[in-house]
Amino acid sequence: MGAGLHISGAALRLSDGDRRFALVIDALTLAPGRAVALSGASGSGKTLLLELLGLLRPVPAGTRFTWTGAGGAAESKGETDLAALWAGGARSAALARMRGRLFGFVPQSGGLLSFLSIAENVALTQRAAGRVEPDRVAALLDRLGLAEVGDLRPAALSIGQRQRAAIARALAHRPPFVIADEPTAALDPEAADAVLALLLETARDEGCGVILSSHDRDRVARFGLDRLHLETRATEAGTESRLEALAPC
Repeated sequence: MGAGLHISGAALRLSDGDRRFALVIDALTLAPGRAVALSGASGSGKTLLLELLGLLRPVPAGTRFTWTGAGGAAESKGETDLAALWAGGARSAALARMRGRLFGFVPQSGGLLSFLSIAENVALTQRAAGRVEPDRVAALLDRLGLAEVGDLRPAALSIGQRQRAAIARALAHRPPFVIADEPTAALDPEAADAVLALLLETARDEGCGVILSSHDRDRVARFGLDRLHLETRATEAGTESRLEALAPC
């Protein structure tokens, strides 16, 4: 099996009173360096899927979920059973360590800590991963047009600048993947295009894969990303969303 994330046989079932929802992933492989866009109607489970992939939510029983490393640090080589990491509980050190090693996250609103400077926010993922590289923080800030505001706190920046800082933070510790949940939802169209272009270009140059969710098919189409789609249908048991792989937009 090639390098990357591999998940199969996942059926996450949720209930709320009389409502029943199932998220089904028959099989999915994500390789480092590959950028994919996740689409689906509102309520189709896009955020749930990103949480499963990012080790933020336990995978259902019976799911096969593995990471196969491709080299680099010795600890990244070989196959790791990611589903088994949940046996130690949501707060286990092994789970947190693997989550920090494999993923960078770009939330909708940036998620920066207000009491830290931009440079300190970017360095947080390095500290968590035990890979402190001040020169890399400075290089990412420069590349993303934030060198002059690195000493400022998030409140002093525009929304677009805060999203660029979130991208720098997500990449700072050299993860194989960045997970971005509607990263341009709060931006105007021009800023959204610029931020998405920076995310994809910087991640590509770093050899980092990107999994992003978006309601904006036109914007995704302009960047020619591979597509994953959650197709939702009504069943006797409730509502089911099943992951489908689609051709590039």
